[in-house]
Amino acid sequence: MSENQENISKNSQKLEKSPSEGRRNALKTLATIPVLGAMAYGVYKKKTIENKNHLAGSIFNTDATPDVKPVRFGGKKIRIGIIGYGGRGAYLLQALGFATPNYINGLKEQAKKDPDNTRYNDFLEQDNLNVEITGICDIFELNAKEAVQAGANIKRQGLGAKFDKVPTVYKNYKELLAATDIDAVIIASPDHWHGTMTIEAARAGKHIYVEKPLTWTVPETYLVEEAVKNSNVVFQLGHQGRQIEINHRAKEMIEKGMIGKVTLMEVSTNRNDPNGAWVYPLRSEASRQTIDWKQFEGDPQRIKEYLEYMTSAGLAKYIGPDARDKFVPERFFRWRCWWDYGTGLSGDLFTHEYDAMNHIMNLGIPASATSSGGIYFFKDGRTVPDVLQSSFQFPERDMCLNYSATLASQNERPRIIMGTDATIELGGSLNVKVDSSSIKYKDQIKQGLIKPGEIFYRYASGKSIDALSSPTEKYFAERGLLFSYVGGKRYNTTFLHLREWVECIRQGLQPSCDIKAAFEEAITAHMGTRAYLEGRTMYWDKEKRIITKG
Repeated sequence: MSENQENISKNSQKLEKSPSEGRRNALKTLATIPVLGAMAYGVYKKKTIENKNHLAGSIFNTDATPDVKPVRFGGKKIRIGIIGYGGRGAYLLQALGFATPNYINGLKEQAKKDPDNTRYNDFLEQDNLNVEITGICDIFELNAKEAVQAGANIKRQGLGAKFDKVPTVYKNYKELLAATDIDAVIIASPDHWHGTMTIEAARAGKHIYVEKPLTWTVPETYLVEEAVKNSNVVFQLGHQGRQIEINHRAKEMIEKGMIGKVTLMEVSTNRNDPNGAWVYPLRSEASRQTIDWKQFEGDPQRIKEYLEYMTSAGLAKYIGPDARDKFVPERFFRWRCWWDYGTGLSGDLFTHEYDAMNHIMNLGIPASATSSGGIYFFKDGRTVPDVLQSSFQFPERDMCLNYSATLASQNERPRIIMGTDATIELGGSLNVKVDSSSIKYKDQIKQGLIKPGEIFYRYASGKSIDALSSPTEKYFAERGLLFSYVGGKRYNTTFLHLREWVECIRQGLQPSCDIKAAFEEAITAHMGTRAYLEGRTMYWDKEKRIITKG
């Protein structure tokens, strides 16, 4: 019997006498065993590891930009213009440190009512990224006015704030892109404008942060890739999940072989409220006079190209009712419900899940995609499904990624990565369960040191849910998409993602979600969408770089 085996046997006996003491000693012993030791020792030395934060100590600790430290409060000031100040646009400005006085007052009131609510102090203490909001463009007048108040509120003041300088308001996004006092642009428009605006921003030499998904249609995906690659701009796709600490830890575990061979991943989206199903409130101030409806819909040539694209693909039946000549509030505020503007569950929500798995597993584009689903609950005239099942195959890696979504159930489901020796569950925390048939850990299972199916290792860097006002917010918080922890301090993940982009602009580096990752995200999401719309498996021809029908 080896020395390690003797120690394991002794510690197993101690478990019977004193469970807590026995477990501590067993973990010490297991720490000497290759691979398993790294995992087990993480439990025993959890506090030490948390303090070190060796995986996420720097937001730049990625394959794209290794070991680059962010420069705080320094460097050249970056002048930013924002296109689109709806729900997401407002959140992006807040993540940069700019919010309306009314929003600041709301945070103050929350803090007064609940001493444990730290969002006000978190916002005030958020790092100053040394950026300036110099341009605003939103086709809804009220949004534009609110964006100006946020962009001018450099001192983060509440009601009664006085501004020394306000951003310029542009009626058309092309005017903003032509402005000489704008270095970089944030694109937070509806999905059907992402590709077009990104292409024009790249050609204008503006650094780009664009919200997901990258594109609305397949053809424009190639045009976006070409435009960005042929420019000198720093590009970041808005997948803030790249900054989640537990995802970095999962990536390291898998790369070290701790869970064995991975063959199956399961990800999901569950929501159960109107807001989560994109049934957003209609604002009474909205009208033909306050909204540039023609600019929202797009120029006639662009609409023609879209209709031709859908028709040529045999998808004309999915085009929404012809409302392009009249103002329809539902289509403006709830645009995600129609293919005419949105990208459905695959483009809007699956992309979060896919990018997380692509970051952790380096998936790339799948060889094939199959989808099914329908409009089973929200019978409100929408054309996109509210239930979707998609399966993406990676035969060269011997892996499959399954996605399941419903907008009519709040049942919580973590992301699951299944290996031959253990399974990783990713939600608000990282949990590892050892497989009962594990070869790697069979001796430890026999000794009773590991109980298969039970959580053996858990990592949670901090509580991430407090004073969240809606089920949608809680959904994102449970997935780590609202907050992450660096060095024990809680950060807004969108802030971390924007900070990475800003510092890459200053240092001439590539962010973690660059055009390569963005292209992979777009093509994968489109494969899932087209599989659903056409009712057939869609394939990726890696040599020709095209989606085919097999």
